Amino acid sequence: MPKNKFQDVVFTAIMATVMVCGMIVYNVALNMGGVTSETFLAALLEMPIMVPIAFILEFFVVGKLAKMLAFKVVRPEDRPQFITYAISICICCIMCPVMSLIATILFKEPDFGTWIQTWAMNFPMAILFQMFYCGPFVRLIFRLIFKEI
Repeated sequence: MPKNKFQDVVFTAIMATVMVCGMIVYNVALNMGGVTSETFLAALLEMPIMVPIAFILEFFVVGKLAKMLAFKVVRPEDRPQFITYAISICICCIMCPVMSLIATILFKEPDFGTWIQTWAMNFPMAILFQMFYCGPFVRLIFRLIFKEI
């Protein structure tokens, strides 16, 4: 969807913010045993740390790697939706373990087992949230901001 670097920065910033917000709320809810108003407050405290990390990772490393991996499965002449889905899935497959590792180090007991458990709990949520909610929502916002697309 983004046609130039500026649009790519805007798209990545929106996507990182929405995705990180959803995943932090999910993880805080898991840790607190459910969703309450305190869940959202606790999530707000982690966002200033995790959003910039997610943005930097996705914009400078993961986005390029995910596109390379996706185009091993899809071709440029395939339907644009399939290309978008392939890239989104590849981004989740890379970002989820990396962000789970960072969150484990920063907010949990940093050991291998905790990281694997965090990754295992996050991955299904990350894929579903990205494919059915976050991805379509962010693409809608992006189209509203850049109407000429």
